[in-house]
Amino acid sequence: MEPELAERRTHREANRVVSAHARSWQLVSALRVEEFDAAQLGRTDQVILDMEDAIDDSLKQQARDNVLAWFEGGGRAWVRINDVTTRFWSDDLLALSDARGLHGVMLAKVESAEQVTVTYQRLGARHPVIPLVESALGIEEAVSIARATGGHRLAFGSGDYRKDTGAANEPVEMACPRTRLVLASRIGGLTGPIDGPTVGTTHALLREQSQDAVTLGMTGKLCLDPEQPGVINEEFSPSPADVAWAVEFLEEFEAGGRVIRDGSDKPRLARAELITRRAAYFRVRPLHEEL
Repeated sequence: MEPELAERRTHREANRVVSAHARSWQLVSALRVEEFDAAQLGRTDQVILDMEDAIDDSLKQQARDNVLAWFEGGGRAWVRINDVTTRFWSDDLLALSDARGLHGVMLAKVESAEQVTVTYQRLGARHPVIPLVESALGIEEAVSIARATGGHRLAFGSGDYRKDTGAANEPVEMACPRTRLVLASRIGGLTGPIDGPTVGTTHALLREQSQDAVTLGMTGKLCLDPEQPGVINEEFSPSPADVAWAVEFLEEFEAGGRVIRDGSDKPRLARAELITRRAAYFRVRPLHEEL
């Protein structure tokens, strides 16, 4: 590995938003080796090398070989693996169990807590699992999935969900499954879920769909295009104005002896504390500091 590349990788990993709070999750086909480094060094919070949907059955082994070779060369990423009902799942786990560059796995088409736990255990209980919920049954079982041993965050496979249910890709139709995942994550003690990707390159649509997800309580989003992470990171971060309000509220609350004055103080306090925590994760400064 070139010293310059190694240095850039080290710097990027040291400054990467940790997966528990990551906003943008860029999926990269495991066959597109030429895109691996660019994704790792780019603006996305986390990279997922995709060995599932993007790979024809005849090329699954090639995909595994590509991922392992890149890890051996110093690369680091998450990997989306095939679901437990396929013959590829066991081979994926066998290949990745000792991979030193593996952050964790995204498990496709999860429909039960057991699928998450057995995957985690087969990986030596060392790598977290993101259950990708992609069906009506998966949504129905979301609470138990969120409580599964080894689970890290829930993610929404919106495309396959629409295929399974016939739902339209509209805010109202998507509100129910998104909300179910948000509630399940809260019950399971997980960070808010990761929304499905926006297909297309128009930033206006990406912003619109990101805002829909944020208003429902989701905290991240999958993406397929290297131009999308910057927009996603912005939309899923508190604004400088929100941070300024939170800082001012907390300062006033402290100055007042942390006394609850009426019923609106507790929800506002919770919101202010959440905003300041997320501002710290993403290095967002209050509006007056931006000026």
